[in-house]
Amino acid sequence: MGIISSLFNTILYQPLFNLLIFFYNVIPGHDFGLAIILVTLLIRIILFPLSKKGLKSRKALEELQPKIKEIQKKHKNKEEQAQKLMEIYKEHKVNPASGCLPTLIQLPIFIALYLVLKNVSQMITTNGEIQGLYSFILNPGTISPFFLGVINLAIPNFILALLAGVSQFVQGKIMLNTSKTHKASVVSSKLDIQKTITSQMTYFMPIFVFFISLKLPAGLPLYWTITTLFGLGEYYLINKEQKKNKESKRDTKSKN
Repeated sequence: MGIISSLFNTILYQPLFNLLIFFYNVIPGHDFGLAIILVTLLIRIILFPLSKKGLKSRKALEELQPKIKEIQKKHKNKEEQAQKLMEIYKEHKVNPASGCLPTLIQLPIFIALYLVLKNVSQMITTNGEIQGLYSFILNPGTISPFFLGVINLAIPNFILALLAGVSQFVQGKIMLNTSKTHKASVVSSKLDIQKTITSQMTYFMPIFVFFISLKLPAGLPLYWTITTLFGLGEYYLINKEQKKNKESKRDTKSKN
């Protein structure tokens, strides 16, 4: 556990903390909320290639649903079914696990940022020295945890918790509607467990995020809201790109 804790601090906690202080130093007015937003955007930009790959893989899986259903009906033996599914994934160059990767990576980042915000008031010693700064990061002396001079991000905030829940709901709804569109050609089944779980999560997750955010420092729901909105932007861009590619392929086929 000591090694894992040390790696966590070195790879995530300290870089996020120092990045946050860096942005806090350079932003006019030293707005802690704007510093969190900039950190969030930078994280999402760095993770964009992975997110893009994950979203493309998810959409490819949705488009493969008719073939997957066909295999599941045709091959009742689980081993044979798994083998056929692996063959179709390999043929279409789809990795079923890659769609979950961006979410799994986000979790430790979220925990690290939670620890940074939770300890923000303890980062300043009695003599004004902030512990854990890199040598090239300027010590601001004191940290004001306010966003726009109004919201204290070191304590829970109802409005930001609500925004986090609403943004999660909007994202879930869009994903669910897109999934339904892709599955329109598939034979519907009331016993479709995957569809039921997806539908339930669309409504459960926003409520979960809202109530959890009510107990967390407000900087966390601010981070969650911004990262969710950025994710929606990514989703629309990738959708647009894939539609253009499909139209281009159709045009090429029609000309031939």
